Amino acid sequence: MAATAASSLQMATVRPCISTSRRVVKAGAAVFGGDSKGASWAKLTSAFHISSVKPFQCSFTTTSMKLDKVVTRAMAESGDSKPVSGLSINLKGKRAFIAGIADDNGYGWAIAKSLAAAGAEILVGTWVPALNIFETSLRRGKFDVSRVLPDGSLMEITKVYPLDAVFDNPEDVPEDIKANKRYAGSSKWTVQEVAESVKQDFGSIDILVHSLANGPEVMKPLLETSRKGYLAALSASSYSYVSLLKHFIPIMNPGGSSLSLTYIASERIIPGYGGGMSSAKAALESDTRVLAFEAGRKHKIRVNTISAGPLGSRAAKAIGFIDTMIEYSLANAPLQKELSADEVGHTAAFLVSPLASAITGAVIYVDNGLNAMGVGVDSPIFKDLTIPTDAKH
Repeated sequence: MAATAASSLQMATVRPCISTSRRVVKAGAAVFGGDSKGASWAKLTSAFHISSVKPFQCSFTTTSMKLDKVVTRAMAESGDSKPVSGLSINLKGKRAFIAGIADDNGYGWAIAKSLAAAGAEILVGTWVPALNIFETSLRRGKFDVSRVLPDGSLMEITKVYPLDAVFDNPEDVPEDIKANKRYAGSSKWTVQEVAESVKQDFGSIDILVHSLANGPEVMKPLLETSRKGYLAALSASSYSYVSLLKHFIPIMNPGGSSLSLTYIASERIIPGYGGGMSSAKAALESDTRVLAFEAGRKHKIRVNTISAGPLGSRAAKAIGFIDTMIEYSLANAPLQKELSADEVGHTAAFLVSPLASAITGAVIYVDNGLNAMGVGVDSPIFKDLTIPTDAKH
């Protein structure tokens, strides 16, 4: 069973190419989102950090499609003719592959927008069963409002690849998946095949983003989680990152950067975040440190992860208690405001940029400071303490 989940708790997706035209278009207000998958797929997606969870891979023929809407290339050109004061994040000339985007409502999408706004070229990997819906929505302009960049142009996704990160190569794909109608018409979607396709199409990349995870039994307490469900969560949510790096590092330029998404459940008890997902996030953070050493010494590649707070994405709502966690964060975090996906996207752009050239092996918290709290200050136990609060909340 392929994995899926988006960002907020965290998870992702991938699929074939979509080419878009490069003319200028006027756009309206921007809206952020991330990756996500329906609850029917038993996946978590973007909210606590289950960013569109899906391993991408398998084989399906890639067909290119032209968008009906006129689009501008996702490159930051505004500063070309004018001197820029102060520091700026400049990713012009860089190419990013983001695994785990299936819609415009999660952390993966927000990261893509931030990287595009900084000048990077965007390639996307989408979970095979979600590929057709994603490409159709993109082609019909349903994401145009949320594709608006700061300069008014629209983010262009140069190509969308089918991806199921649960499978490393064609030999790993079981017959029932090969015969599954949701994979019909798609080819070359295992991690190895996607990396080979990207190499053939573009030669190399500079940035790799892992925005996917999946826990088929995430609704179950750990004591009720089966071995199969537990191992599936680790395979889709943590080993998938190891596999992506293993196969993409050979085509990553020296000095490149890789990034994943994690969640505070890796180190704190979050009741309701079950099925082995907390274990998978703990493994992902541990792997980040080891991979930072190995990829840094051998390939000069930096490896970091962002521990993001709860986000009310469509994918995250499949977990069932995301709204409660958002309310909890508002009541207890040092900063009493709702976290937005673009705040995670901006942090990602910084981490993969030259401005963060000495940062690797790090877990960066983007959660309004909730990770620093030792107790929930909204508890009746603290009712007699004078605790500053934001009246709006």
